[in-house]
Order: sequence, then structure tokens, then C-alpha cells
Amino acid sequence: MNAVVTTQNGTQVTERELMDVLKNSLYPGAADASVMMVMGYCRAAGLDVMKKPVHIVPIWNKDTGRMVDVIMPGIALYRTEAARTGEYVGKSEPEFGPDKTMTLGGVEVTFPSWCRMTVRRIVHGKICEFTAKEFWLENYATAKRDTQAPNAMWKKRAYGQLAKCTEAQALRMAFPEQTGGTNTDDEMSGKDFSGGTIDITPQVQQIKEDTGAKQIAFFEARLSGCKTIESVDYLWKRWESTIEEANKTGKPIDQKTIDRVQEMLGERMGEVQKSERQQAEELAAAPVEEPVA
Repeated sequence: MNAVVTTQNGTQVTERELMDVLKNSLYPGAADASVMMVMGYCRAAGLDVMKKPVHIVPIWNKDTGRMVDVIMPGIALYRTEAARTGEYVGKSEPEFGPDKTMTLGGVEVTFPSWCRMTVRRIVHGKICEFTAKEFWLENYATAKRDTQAPNAMWKKRAYGQLAKCTEAQALRMAFPEQTGGTNTDDEMSGKDFSGGTIDITPQVQQIKEDTGAKQIAFFEARLSGCKTIESVDYLWKRWESTIEEANKTGKPIDQKTIDRVQEMLGERMGEVQKSERQQAEELAAAPVEEPVA
């Protein structure tokens, strides 16, 4: 704990001093072990811990039967990583669906049904758009593990919280290499660590697991033949339409299926982008024969 740490501005402090600063300013009330995880995460990722790029999120763990602290990146880190590529060219204003009013856990809540946002990235000199659409009911954080009522933040800032989750999804789509398979603190707050997300819509009948398996198999087969960014983007839009149509018919797609298909789409997009970048580099490096006089 007395080891010396060098901050990004060159100042040297002990780990104990740094921990005290973090506990008294950025992470008040956090346990020593949780702050140590934050310091280790930032050290491994080469991040400035004083800019609070990550958050400590308590999540219910079924295996241990208690809440555990998990380190999650914030939306600011996603934005920073995207900006560092030099290929991020902004995002659209969030577009919201019609308001809905429901009683969840005895609390009446009014919220936007969905949010859509587009992130733009330069790919081989061309501006490409990556659009994400997220639903409030699939993202909001519950006040407690055993209730459907939203927590104070999601009740007070129904639009703002959903917009951040939607932006995070769009950034993952546009910059899979930088964001990886992580989720932001806003997306994971109120979720179950070992059993997926808490079922916040029990009144809606979930589709059968075999249907989800067929959807995963369908997109897996189609993605294997995608060789261009445009073809992957087409499948992504098709998947978004499938999710939207399922919600309209009252038979929402299982969240695990949604996550798996989106993960496959993101992975394939990253592979295609890498392949096209390598081809462009090889073409640029290829020798050019001078014409015979």
C-alpha cells in the first residue's frame, strides 16, 4: 500500500495517498478493495484515474447471494476512446419514441418508449453511420433487486439515461476495437451479474428459446458471407427492424438473443474493417512499375 505511483502529470504519490484522494473525492463511501480495483483497471488500460473514466457499480451476484462491486467504464471513456482514433466525426441528436406511462413496482412512471442515435466514423475516407435504437424498458435500472420500480435517476432523468445507453450502443457499433465487449455503468446498474438482466417486463410473454436459437443461427450464417462494411450494416439494420417488429406484436425477443446477435454483428464489423484496412495498406505499399519510355 506504500508503493509509489506516478500520476500522468508526473507527480509521485503513494498508493495510500492516491486511494485517500479517490475515496474522498471521486468515489466517496467506496470500500478500499473497490478503489484498488479501479486503480488496477486504470493502470492496466493506461487511463488517468483522476479523470474518473470508470465507475464502481454494485450488482447482485446470484452465486454469492449478495451485491458485489464491479468496475464499469463510463460513457465519457467510450467518447474518449472514439475521439483518440481520429476517425470520430460526431453523433446525431437523440431521437425519442412516444411517451409511455406505466406503473412499475407500485410507482407510476412516464418515459420515452425508445431512443435512436447515430454515431459517425470515417472509414477509408468515407463517413459511415452507425445507428443504435434502445428501449427504456430494456435498459432502466431498478431501485432494488426485488422490485420493478426504477431507481431515482432513471425516474428523474428518463430521457437522459436512455440517451446515454443508446449512445454507448452506437459507439460500440462504430468502434468495436476500442469499446470491446464492455458495457457502461448506466447500462449495467440494477442488473443481475450472474443471471443476465433482471426481468423488468414479466407481463410480456418472452419468445421461446428455440426461436432465439434460430435467429442466432440465421445471422451467424449470413454474417459469414459478409465481406464489406455495407453488407454488415445492412444486416444490422435488419436486426433492428426485427427487434422493433417483435416489440410491436407483443412478443419481444429474449435479451440474451439480442445481446448475442449484436455481439456477432459487432465482431464481424470489426473483422471487416480490419480486413479492408489491411488491404488498403497493402495496396498503398505495393511497388509501382514506372512506364517504359
